[in-house]
Amino acid sequence: MPQHLHTVHVDLAGSSPDRSYTIEIGRGLLGSAPEWQAFTKGRGVVLVTDEHVAPHYATAVKAALGDDGRLTEIVLPAGEQHKHMGSIQQILDAALADRHERQSLFIALGGGVVGDMTGFAAACFLRGADFVQVPTTLLAQVDSSVGGKTGINHVKGKNLIGAFHQPIKVIIDLETLSTLPEREFAAGLAEVIKYGLIRDAEFFAWLVANVGALKSRDSDTLAQAIERSCAIKASVVAEDEREGGVRAHLNFGHTFGHAIERIQGYGDWLHGEAVAAGMVVAARISALRGHLDPDVVADLIAFNESVGLPTALPSGVGVRDLMAAMSSDKKVSAGKVRYILLEGLGRALFTDGVSEQDIADAIEA
Repeated sequence: MPQHLHTVHVDLAGSSPDRSYTIEIGRGLLGSAPEWQAFTKGRGVVLVTDEHVAPHYATAVKAALGDDGRLTEIVLPAGEQHKHMGSIQQILDAALADRHERQSLFIALGGGVVGDMTGFAAACFLRGADFVQVPTTLLAQVDSSVGGKTGINHVKGKNLIGAFHQPIKVIIDLETLSTLPEREFAAGLAEVIKYGLIRDAEFFAWLVANVGALKSRDSDTLAQAIERSCAIKASVVAEDEREGGVRAHLNFGHTFGHAIERIQGYGDWLHGEAVAAGMVVAARISALRGHLDPDVVADLIAFNESVGLPTALPSGVGVRDLMAAMSSDKKVSAGKVRYILLEGLGRALFTDGVSEQDIADAIEA
């Protein structure tokens, strides 16, 4: 029997009430037919997954969907290096070949790469089809599945092509984390600790205190961490859906992280690993400016080390490499790179006043 643990509401009533949706967190949700019937009955379904996730979960999802409508399954190659226009073309070609309509439902079954691409394909298909996020990685569960950012990478930078397209529901089944490799699980914890750093000092302290339970994947501790992370992101998205202001705070560590990914050509370090190293750099800059207690930086580094996340840049990557890569980041405004720093634990700000020397000092600290 499915077990519902938490429901988080993403309230977009300020812009359009019918675009608000819920994030359902529980166990056994993925293969539960009643979970799907409310929004799949009589509709065609385009199920998008990848070669790593499909063997574990695609059969259960397809069985739960039943045979009420047309079902098209697309299994993509796995990995960030496949997050490009060719994969979008593959999804759209399959949906059109099977004569899907605008009323058809796209389902993203997988990690953040699958979710971003499925959402973007749904946004493009017949000028906009509904989609559901079924994130199977911790990182996707607490970050990319929530908030409607969809898109693909370009040779010039990460996520430079995309659209805001909100899902109609997010289904988080904690049981999918049991098959997640250790490295991918740790990458997700980078996004979890980010929420404490930028928005909730008590949550940060709780995560540091419970790092052992998180690392061992204690189910109740994970459920609590995921619920709080989703609630924080939902509140930010409700306040600023299209990143005109406060939503930019969610990019803490990402300006440096995206640069690391670009330098390495995507696929060497995981996204969460690059963000983890980027957060250390951003936190050190904040501390060197006197805005952040150095003990917070020490706690962040200790957390990263405990769960197996990087605390420094990759070998051979220097300040000038970062500066060059960041110059084409999508967060550049009026020719200046925007950075997210901390003015205290739980309080973020964005600024373009970070120099090459500031970054060098942080790396060498």
